[in-house]
Amino acid sequence: MQESMSFSNLGLDPPLLKAVQRLGYTSPTQVQAEGIPAILAGRDVIGSARTGSGKTAAFLLPIIQRLAKHPSNRTRVLVLSPTRELALQTEAMLKDLALGTRVRGKAVYGGVGMQLQERALRDGVDMVMATPGRLLDHVRRGHVDFRDLQVLVLDEADRMLDMGFLPDVRQIINGLPKKRQTLLFSATIPREVEHLAREIMHEPFRVTAGRQDQPPESIRHTVYPVRDYLKTSLLVELLRRGGMKSALVFTRTKWRADRLAQELLRRGIRVGLIHGGRTQSQREAALEGFRAGREPVLVATDVAARGLDIYGITHVVNYDVPPTATDYIHRVGRTARVEATGDAITLVAPHEEDDLRGIGRGLGHTFLGESVPGFDYEAPPPPRVSQRPERRPEARARNNEQWTQRRQGRGQHGLRRARRGSESRSESRFRGPRRGRFEANRKR
Repeated sequence: MQESMSFSNLGLDPPLLKAVQRLGYTSPTQVQAEGIPAILAGRDVIGSARTGSGKTAAFLLPIIQRLAKHPSNRTRVLVLSPTRELALQTEAMLKDLALGTRVRGKAVYGGVGMQLQERALRDGVDMVMATPGRLLDHVRRGHVDFRDLQVLVLDEADRMLDMGFLPDVRQIINGLPKKRQTLLFSATIPREVEHLAREIMHEPFRVTAGRQDQPPESIRHTVYPVRDYLKTSLLVELLRRGGMKSALVFTRTKWRADRLAQELLRRGIRVGLIHGGRTQSQREAALEGFRAGREPVLVATDVAARGLDIYGITHVVNYDVPPTATDYIHRVGRTARVEATGDAITLVAPHEEDDLRGIGRGLGHTFLGESVPGFDYEAPPPPRVSQRPERRPEARARNNEQWTQRRQGRGQHGLRRARRGSESRSESRFRGPRRGRFEANRKR
């Protein structure tokens, strides 16, 4: 349907058609082709579409057309987003699409001061793109007036559910006018989101773009079995061999993200870093450097990267295997945006093989391990280096005496005390890495 349809057939006004052409859009995606006419007609809409399917433009274009026809200095549209990054991306796209009109918006999110946000809300903006927690802060302080609200958009509703925002969302909705248009977009529609939709929407029109339990078909999936301590070296090898113009690298924890980014920098790789422990200015600087190409690698955790919509990512790298098939789909969906092609690379250590097999069962896909020619998979682990400063001889002697007492099961005062699993810890600490099934079956 997308091949035979153009934006001019969707009922958009000439200024918006020029904006679409200026941004390089040639034909609408499925969610745009089906969703835009329904939104222009005033219908409530549920859009089940992956991130990167063009859903943001699908709701912004008809909303801008509606607001431009009836200018006002009151807030008439509220977009709720799970993360500050997604709120900022929606604000940026609004500026691009609404260029030449008087429609204005403001992103409202935590991690920054409230003063500028309060001023914009009190002065009146057409659209507010907000995270639930910070918006509730403004509501409780009386900074925002939604009495003239006409449209509510719930963006990435399943992500808001995962992050525990649904109670805040319900509280916000309870304070909005009952007579309004409601749009809900979500990569998946879990039971809780379906219940919410039934409560707040009236005979919604449903748009389903592609299979939601599968990643885009244009993604090529590659798995490299490798010992955990060799993951960074293998990633550097892949980056240096070329071809990765823009790589988004996922880790499971903030600590591993920090350590990986520091090691990549030490090896001469320009890299950005985002996770929940970074300040807002640090996160914005990392995203801007990644978008502009100054830092071709961005290391991120799942929570920080939720909702990221950056066009042109050529590779997604699972430095750590995600826990579920749903997480895998959300991660790799950051590439192959708007029907482009992309690569998903997973580095799997022996202890992660069960997780990867579970993902394969969930997707109905069999992952085959591959190897990188010329890479030394048998390299020994790096030596353990103490981070503590060197002690004086007498201090070292006293410490050695205390250590001997502990090894003999006696404390500082000669009292015998329990050894809390020291043997099991010692054994697990010095056990060599095992060769996993994926590693043994790596294609040569």
